[in-house]
Amino acid sequence: MGLVDFILNLAGLLLWLNWRSLRFDPLGKRTPATLIGTLRRAEPPRMRRWHLLVVLAGLLLLRAGIYWQIGSATKPVWAGTLNLGVVVPAFVSNSFLRMALFSCLSFGVTLGVYYLWLLFLSIVAGADPPPFHRLVRMQLGGIDGWPRWLKWCLPPLLTAGCWWLASWPLAGLQVIPPLISPAHRLEEALVIGLGSYLAWKYIAGVLLTLHLLNTYIYFGKHPIWDCVNATARNLLAPLHLVPLRVGRVDFAPVVGIVLVFLLAELGGRGLAVLYEKLPF
Repeated sequence: MGLVDFILNLAGLLLWLNWRSLRFDPLGKRTPATLIGTLRRAEPPRMRRWHLLVVLAGLLLLRAGIYWQIGSATKPVWAGTLNLGVVVPAFVSNSFLRMALFSCLSFGVTLGVYYLWLLFLSIVAGADPPPFHRLVRMQLGGIDGWPRWLKWCLPPLLTAGCWWLASWPLAGLQVIPPLISPAHRLEEALVIGLGSYLAWKYIAGVLLTLHLLNTYIYFGKHPIWDCVNATARNLLAPLHLVPLRVGRVDFAPVVGIVLVFLLAELGGRGLAVLYEKLPF
């Protein structure tokens, strides 16, 4: 069931991306002041932007009903889980409302990780971003142009705010313990918010691995490799003062990959200890 949930989350993410990208369709704009504005599609458009949101909402509700029917019929009753780092709430599938909340939050986590990765690419792009960075700018909008220090602060603040809001229905449906005090819930939200930085280890590890492979294996000339190499060099900039090159062999990408996952592991354990010290 977990694999099915993951696949459906990807399907929902594709619907979201299509909804976001339709507004950038040059043929969808009817501005006759430009040459492209005089062009018309050969056939009338069959899908409007709001249709995609309706399909996405239908997908989330439909799978909630499927989870409820199938999960409650199993022995023992299936429970969906959300891996939020220091906390992993379990949603027992004997209630449709609980499954509907799980379906929405599960997709929300997938969407949140996607935007966290985009924000990471926006931060490490540097003052001279590669050409492919315009795809990141299209998705992030004006946030891409914000100061770097402000973009660094966004993940914990937004994640903490989302958890604080979600904690009320979660407690009402008995997914998490009831609220002790507003201060306790705020402390819990801040710890979970800090854990949002850990989602960056995957995108950083992939970029550094691709950069390492492209350093020694020729994959041809393609703009995406220029983007990968430029972003990876910005990531490895703090290691430039360390002599990691021996002859023609550069160990910086390997050291960078090890440091990324080592720091993520230490950070995750530190947050777990901090979460355990919260009063319950």
